[in-house]
Amino acid sequence: MSESATESPPPPSRLEALAAKVEAACAERVKRVASIAGELTYEVAAADLLAVCRQLRDDPALAFDMLADVSGIDYLTYGMDEWNTRTATSSGFSRGVTGRGDAAPSMPTRRFAVAYHLLSMVHNTRVRLRVHCEGVEPPMVDSVVDVWPGANWFEREAFDLFGILFSGHPDLRRILTDYGFIGHPFRKDFPLIGHVEVRYDPDKQRVVYEPVSIEPRIQVPRVIRDDHRYEPALNGRATGLPGQKNV
Repeated sequence: MSESATESPPPPSRLEALAAKVEAACAERVKRVASIAGELTYEVAAADLLAVCRQLRDDPALAFDMLADVSGIDYLTYGMDEWNTRTATSSGFSRGVTGRGDAAPSMPTRRFAVAYHLLSMVHNTRVRLRVHCEGVEPPMVDSVVDVWPGANWFEREAFDLFGILFSGHPDLRRILTDYGFIGHPFRKDFPLIGHVEVRYDPDKQRVVYEPVSIEPRIQVPRVIRDDHRYEPALNGRATGLPGQKNV
């Protein structure tokens, strides 16, 4: 028998070992999805969210006892971007000059989602859960405040900025925008300049709201490219080129 045949398979990586524990504890209620930067991400149905969260918290092999963050996601224009934003070279991000054909279809029934970033302080491991909200307008998902009380203000922020409702939240109010604010500024269809602007009126001696006065403009990210017009071989600065003088 050869030496290679007797060798045991290499042990799984720390990430894969954690994935095996999560999938063993949550069975078919979670679905692993692709992620970048060596992160572990699972998608869970809205109906199974609370059960999965409690399992991840209470299972001693997992012990995700801390909710680090909750973030809303708007997939309104997902797949329609002409900019390459995943990778960058030494010259910066690429710039879409021509379209990619027909735009990707929107997801009206799966437009909004919520991501939960979990941390186990016992095992020093992390995992991300993602759940798509039920309904189109208003989007809604169960609150996890009873599982992690720290979710209270995180969910209020997602409600304020994305308009996502959290069923069972004890005090779902705006937390970042003003009292009379209309709309949800992190939605993809919310104008970047907003609808109103605020200023102090010395005559009325109070803050007043007025229609926004600035003009919208499209911001194009700066792209650094090599310009061959300034190469020494083309502007006469190179040495040893026939018919050209050194400057």
